[in-house]
Amino acid sequence: MVDRPLKQRFVLDTSLFLTPEIRTADEDLDSACLELLDLISEAKLVHNISCYMPPSIKAELTTMLADRAVSDEVTTKLDTWVITKSPAHYEVMIPADLVYEFIDEMSDRVDRGLRVSEKAVRKAEESRAETIEEHDHMTQVDKVISDLRDEYRNTLRQGVLDSREDFDLLILARELDAGVVTEDQGIINWAEDFGLRYLKGRNFPPLLKEYLAADDPDRWRDTG
Repeated sequence: MVDRPLKQRFVLDTSLFLTPEIRTADEDLDSACLELLDLISEAKLVHNISCYMPPSIKAELTTMLADRAVSDEVTTKLDTWVITKSPAHYEVMIPADLVYEFIDEMSDRVDRGLRVSEKAVRKAEESRAETIEEHDHMTQVDKVISDLRDEYRNTLRQGVLDSREDFDLLILARELDAGVVTEDQGIINWAEDFGLRYLKGRNFPPLLKEYLAADDPDRWRDTG
């Protein structure tokens, strides 16, 4: 092991492990997660780079991985090399301006969501009994409701901080002065407001390889 003063910290989001962007064309989820965790372990041993997750994100990720039938080896390596730490909710300070900004944004999104709903009601009223050619049992109203769900979800949730898991991720990163690794645009937007370093999940494996290549270029510059 090389003795280095460098000590980078990263807080990892669920999206890092699930995004297809970290996989090669013929690579499955299990293999991609194992390769990522091997990089994380090497970076820890060689450069003392530490990766963290809040318990809420860890629970979310392990549930999603189990639903996708990943191997026990992935779970074991995740437990070994990614540190689970609860954020200090009562110690980390958040500027009041950020809270005001969040309230204003959610108020605006609710108003936009109401307009989406009003539009859907009018459309349903205009086409209440018609059926859709490809779906004998689906009326135009059913189609309007389905479209409403998608549009309403996008209007209210896309690009915004919308879960406790996301909030835990940001608070932990602020507490540790760590970089946030995610593919979620809403988290990225708030990481910028929090003044946090962040990195797209797809760029995290290449970053770790560059660190490792500083010690062993023959090995790491030839990978992927």
